Amino acid sequence: MNTVQATRLVAAREIRVKLRDRTFLFSTLLFLLIAAAATVLPPLLSGGPSSVAVTAQAAGPLRDAGLEVRTVPDDRAAEQAVRDGEVDAAVVSGPTVLALDEAPDDVVNALSTQPPVRLLDPDAVDPVAAFLVPFVFAFIFFITSQVFGVQIAQSIVEEKQTRIVEILVAAVPVRALLAGKLVAGTVLALGQIALVALVAVAGMAFSDAGGLLPLLGPAIGWFIPFFLLGFVLVAAMWAAAGALVNRQEDIAGVSTPVQLAVMLPFFAVVFLNDNATAMRFLSYLPFSSPTAMPLRLFTGDAAVWEPVLALVLLLVAAAAFLLAGARVYEGALLRTNGRTSIRAAWRSRETVG
Repeated sequence: MNTVQATRLVAAREIRVKLRDRTFLFSTLLFLLIAAAATVLPPLLSGGPSSVAVTAQAAGPLRDAGLEVRTVPDDRAAEQAVRDGEVDAAVVSGPTVLALDEAPDDVVNALSTQPPVRLLDPDAVDPVAAFLVPFVFAFIFFITSQVFGVQIAQSIVEEKQTRIVEILVAAVPVRALLAGKLVAGTVLALGQIALVALVAVAGMAFSDAGGLLPLLGPAIGWFIPFFLLGFVLVAAMWAAAGALVNRQEDIAGVSTPVQLAVMLPFFAVVFLNDNATAMRFLSYLPFSSPTAMPLRLFTGDAAVWEPVLALVLLLVAAAAFLLAGARVYEGALLRTNGRTSIRAAWRSRETVG
């Protein structure tokens, strides 16, 4: 069995095990429900247009505004319809708008004469979307890299703790074992994100929020390769951290640098997304570029060449961390007599290699 075949075998095993894991299936279902609720519920809960009672001669402008119009014979019937709760409002002579306890803004706006509006920046991103999009990108990368990274580390520690790793290493090359775990984690993470994205896009289309989709398209397209390389970088760090310890309880202590490397860029992108200088710097930094660069593409702040350069820098960084993580992993994997330092693992691999 060569290295490629061994990698496929390990990856297939990891994927099968994870697909039978109820925790993984439940978390995927939870993410899908959150994505559906976030896109479908807001327009449903906002309610439809107001219903209004009005005489036949005054119904035209209200129908043109998309309101639910009920024609009544006179003003007294219109007022009675409001009191009986049959309609939300009524328009009587004056014109005067009648309502029980809250002014119906859509009815008032339909009767008002509004001045013409000229937008100086018609392509500007909606403020709500400008806040939510960076948060969503950063949240997806943060949660996914943390959840699947921890699972990779736990899988390695479990194999060391049960000493099954000695059998595995005798059957397949060490690097194939690591590569299979990373491939499986990447495939599962991308699959989960793809399902969430499909549900979110379908929800946006259902809720008439499709106007945002053309803006999100390029950002999502670039987010996929950035996420892929960023996840490999972080997963290599998690694998190295897992190889350094022999007990599940010790993972938290040895993985602090990994968690900080993901957590700090997450908060930086969320809180500094309106700072052009900071976002330009973050879009080239390997740990934050998977979320910062797609955001700049969404807002139109990035030139055509910038995502290409950022992706190349991330590729170089991911390759370097992958090689370093593999070296630490190989040097510490068979050490089962306590926690191993990075220095000792590095030197051990140097001696073995």
